[in-house]
Amino acid sequence: MYSVSDLAVQYSGNYLFRNVSFIINKKDRVGLVGRNGSGKTTLLRILADAQSPESGEVVIPSTARIGFLPQEMELRSDKTIYEETIAAFDEILALKNDIDRLGNEITSRDDFESPGYQKLIHQLSDANEEFQLLGGQSMDADVEKVLIGLGFKRSDFNRPVAEFSYGWQMRIEIAKILLRKPDLILLDEPTNHLDIESIQWLEDFLSNYFGAVILVSHDRAFLDNLCNRTIEISDERIFDYKAAYTEYIRLREERLEQQLATYNNQQKQIRQIERFIERFRYKNTKARQVQSKIKMLDKLDVVEIEDFENSAIHFKFPPAPRSGKVVVECKGLSKSYGTNQVLKDLDLSIIKADRIAFVGKNGEGKTTLSKVLVGLLEHTGYLKFGHNVQLAYYAQDQAEMLDGNKTVFETIDDEATGDMRAQVRNLLGGFLFSGEDIDKKVKVLSGGEKSRLSLARLLLEPSNLMILDEPTNHLDMRSKDILKSALLQYKGALIIVSHDRDFLQGLSNKVFEFRNKEVKEYLGDIYDFLYFKKLSNLRELEQKKEQGSVKGKEISKNKELYERNKQIERDVRKLNTQITKCEHIIEGLENELSEMDKLLMDPVQHKEALSDPEVFKKYNSLKTSLEKEMERWEELSIELESLKAEQQALKSA
Repeated sequence: MYSVSDLAVQYSGNYLFRNVSFIINKKDRVGLVGRNGSGKTTLLRILADAQSPESGEVVIPSTARIGFLPQEMELRSDKTIYEETIAAFDEILALKNDIDRLGNEITSRDDFESPGYQKLIHQLSDANEEFQLLGGQSMDADVEKVLIGLGFKRSDFNRPVAEFSYGWQMRIEIAKILLRKPDLILLDEPTNHLDIESIQWLEDFLSNYFGAVILVSHDRAFLDNLCNRTIEISDERIFDYKAAYTEYIRLREERLEQQLATYNNQQKQIRQIERFIERFRYKNTKARQVQSKIKMLDKLDVVEIEDFENSAIHFKFPPAPRSGKVVVECKGLSKSYGTNQVLKDLDLSIIKADRIAFVGKNGEGKTTLSKVLVGLLEHTGYLKFGHNVQLAYYAQDQAEMLDGNKTVFETIDDEATGDMRAQVRNLLGGFLFSGEDIDKKVKVLSGGEKSRLSLARLLLEPSNLMILDEPTNHLDMRSKDILKSALLQYKGALIIVSHDRDFLQGLSNKVFEFRNKEVKEYLGDIYDFLYFKKLSNLRELEQKKEQGSVKGKEISKNKELYERNKQIERDVRKLNTQITKCEHIIEGLENELSEMDKLLMDPVQHKEALSDPEVFKKYNSLKTSLEKEMERWEELSIELESLKAEQQALKSA
């Protein structure tokens, strides 16, 4: 258990948060949420002992180990991926060196009966035993399991870390944290560096992890599937919900509605009191009542409305110009980087009604094909655009391509033409840049602000083919929802590269999976695709009984089954947690009753106990509590068995 007491942090005289207190239990899965700048990263850094609070304390057992993944790191390594990752086992590796040293020393001696020789034998035996206990025998297997789960190939293990992009190097840092098996894992935006398959693997890994996990993420599906608790930082305070993200949103709205109703009622009461005071202030006959009302106002504990963030980007894309039916056609398209072939002989076409999600592991060619389509990379093979295709492109590193020395206003004004020149300020206001913000240099903007500015540039020219490569990185939940709403209203062809399942859901009618230099097309949205992938092996075992295309009703049913199964998995995890807690309570009550039984059976103390009615009162209270807890345990166990039976039935369906 880890406790946080009365934490406070301020910058430039303004508090991020203060009087923050909460407890983290051993198996907690906590989603840390709040608007940009509310203090989420700061709180993680304090928990990781990477930053000191203004006041307050964090109490963590001295034996507890903490693993912390910051949002950004300076990464430099001249090792291979395997060498860098195996370094996570520094304690075990040091022990292995001791074992080798002791073994060499023993083989070089022949004084078998001497005390020194016997001492070496005992030291080697103890070291080998500790090596086994720490999992030294499975180091290589553990490294392979985690690296492959995070998207690496076995052929990558001996490649230098420096050959890989920043995102892939951050995956190595995630792997090292998981392999160290800390008691508390702190992750700041881990999904920014992962593709959908790796996110699902990490989700499953953390769901079954023995320790506590606290994470910051803007991936709603990831938070919903993993977390059993949500801590919101808002208005310099925290609000602790025993719920995953979607349920937290509902509870939060209820809290705000209740808060507003309480505030309005109190304000009405205050106005009535003030009117009474004003009306009778100068009447001697009412002097006592007036003084009473004044004291009542002074003692009133004034309800304050939470100052939560209402602002979010708001915009819609310009109308899409008319184009031909076929927007893009590719035949035999290939792309290589030197000897490394990424795409091979692709045959595909995109029509104007298409809304396509590009998915697949990082490095499989999603961004490469996007850049080929917009003319940023050369290629071989046939590529043709349809009639009157006008293209808009948001690059994965779009925010880093901005000129840091320009102001926010100059960034948009320099590219605006025609009627847009007069609307630059309105456009920037729609993306939360107003007042002095528009005169800021781009280089001082946060990651989220740069992303919003890059999205604003997309609105300067109308398009009928839009390609967005990871547009949601650094955007908060509300801004992502607004972007999704705008894309749903966009009438042109759409290609989105994203690992955010919740964002993709409902945006696409096709999924292009990139794997082994090829592209495979699936009909439906991202959850239909995930369902297909889950059952691909089962279908092969059934000797491909199901052939041909899947009808719309079947897709809908499959999606429902998949989502129901995920919900059952979440419910099973919650019930297991509740049952474990219940068992601990039962054990504690039984121990207390056992001690009281000993007291009452003792001839000497029994006489004293008989004269104290509180003893029997406590004894009966403990028995009642135990009976209730046993009933609760039984109810939870029956519910768990019922869910497991339903889960088994779904697997057999």
